[in-house]
Amino acid sequence: MSKEGVHTLEDIFALPDNVRAELIDGNIYYTSSPSRKHQDIIRDLQSIIRDHIYRNHGKCKVYGAPFAVFLNKDQKNYVEPDISVICDRNLLADDGCHGAPDWIIEIVSPGSRRLDYVIKLFKYRSSGVKEYWIVDSEKEKILVWEFKNDGNEDMHEYTFGDTIPSGILENLSVNFKEIDLS
Repeated sequence: MSKEGVHTLEDIFALPDNVRAELIDGNIYYTSSPSRKHQDIIRDLQSIIRDHIYRNHGKCKVYGAPFAVFLNKDQKNYVEPDISVICDRNLLADDGCHGAPDWIIEIVSPGSRRLDYVIKLFKYRSSGVKEYWIVDSEKEKILVWEFKNDGNEDMHEYTFGDTIPSGILENLSVNFKEIDLS
């Protein structure tokens, strides 16, 4: 659900603690609490990514929602991606990430389809995110978008039976058969 209009971070921070919402180009998008399956996917993906970074002495950091991302360093954009990977630690502050993470993963919920597949896709692309995964557990599909510095992009479609390479973290491939969905 969306509340149209010109809103700012002030409006987001004024919401009651139990209300989950994001702000994209001044529009408020209310979100629901994630399902258990949604949380299982986040947990496993975040662990796989974190373990890979630590094993390889990487400089990137991985954060799961709720984690504040101030995409455009302005007052009209605030998102809480399911998973954010940030390799430029200068973007990190105590209140979140100020700028575009290198890699964002969103797990689709029934009420977030349009938001994840359309609105966030465009916003992440235009904000400088380098890689965006849309994980759709209902369809058991993963769309991987790679946004290049020259303005080009690649999109690959995978299933939950595939092993998916990361374009951000060298030598990382995620075997979706290992994600615990029981």
